[in-house]
Amino acid sequence: MTKSTWFDTSIEHALLTHKSPEDEHGYYVYQLDALKSHLATLQQQDVIKLWFAVKANPLSKIIQTLDSEGFNFDVASTGELNQVLAQGINPNRILNTGPAKSKKQLAAFVKQGVNTFVVESINQLNWLNEVMQEQETPTLTNKPTVLLRVQLQWDEGEKNPLGGNSLTPFGLSVAQWQNIHLDSYPALDVCGLHIFQWGNMLSNEKMFSLWSQMITPLTDLASSIGMTLEVLDLGGGLGIDYVGEGHALTWSKIIEDLAIIKAKAGVKELWLELGRFAVAECGYYVVPVVDRKINYGQEQLVLAAGINHLIRPAITDQPFPVQILRKDFSAEQQAMQSFDLHGPLCTSLDKLGHLSLPQDTAIGEKLVFGYCGAYGFTESMPFFLCHELAAEYVYQNGTLTQVRAAQPASSYMA
Repeated sequence: MTKSTWFDTSIEHALLTHKSPEDEHGYYVYQLDALKSHLATLQQQDVIKLWFAVKANPLSKIIQTLDSEGFNFDVASTGELNQVLAQGINPNRILNTGPAKSKKQLAAFVKQGVNTFVVESINQLNWLNEVMQEQETPTLTNKPTVLLRVQLQWDEGEKNPLGGNSLTPFGLSVAQWQNIHLDSYPALDVCGLHIFQWGNMLSNEKMFSLWSQMITPLTDLASSIGMTLEVLDLGGGLGIDYVGEGHALTWSKIIEDLAIIKAKAGVKELWLELGRFAVAECGYYVVPVVDRKINYGQEQLVLAAGINHLIRPAITDQPFPVQILRKDFSAEQQAMQSFDLHGPLCTSLDKLGHLSLPQDTAIGEKLVFGYCGAYGFTESMPFFLCHELAAEYVYQNGTLTQVRAAQPASSYMA
């Protein structure tokens, strides 16, 4: 192995030769050709309907690439909705999720043509029904498709970014949903259930076990409220092996397992909302080293940017993989050692990991982080200490193109 398995050498020359003073504090790059190929592979099945969770990466070029491969779009805010619509996406291909939907927001989404909703409370269900009944020309023939989000609990709880077995604001318990009467919502087509509590799962066996445990309580709920269960949305949660432990999901096995789930649940449609699993591998983040020092025997590298551009390590204690950006670099031919990687923020939280790099890593050299196609720029915290907003580039057909330029603090400071 001459390169990290996550690093696609086809982009190496472009990154090595890219020089821009505006990008001295780090920038993102997304390989659209690789993304398109990956998405096409995901679509080579007829078991599930795929949605893209826009929260993972709302960049215009990313959305356009997903659109070209037939993905639909899960949006959880007005900003995400507007960004998707700006790319020419038909609102019929948009699903509205999120725990904080007000009646005003629901009305605005309906006005813009969105016709598929995941409701997370009885209030949201009532509000959406009212919105439809308050239309200038209310109709019972064009009812929005509505899924009730269910929050289950398991005996074997564990910490998870989406809550897992913890109490969260996502949806309601089976007992709460059993209090509704579907005939109270004549303006809605309440025909599905949504369940999504586990993030970044890396075991096919565990995912299948969790999905299997969901079937009985969900189908029982549908039966108890008189719902004809036509759609089951399992959310996402498909993971990426950020730390290189050798655990990875097999897509063919996922499809095989989901075919079983679909048959057991007896639904016409099974949905998944993919985020990181769809786009993480297409993205990189490049940032230079600005200082190197030893503290109490530990080698440290201080970078031009840290969690102000890549906050995930501080949230999950899992770093993005990294390697030095050198021509013809080979880890097998280098003396390697572990470094603590820190960013410029005045907080000890600003640490990107304890990772292996060449012993001779020098000030001014650039590092490239992998799996940054998801939860990078828009999940970061660039405003702390008035730092710059990082630029975003796409790499397509051998060309590196800037999509959004880096911006100084003066662009957002009042």
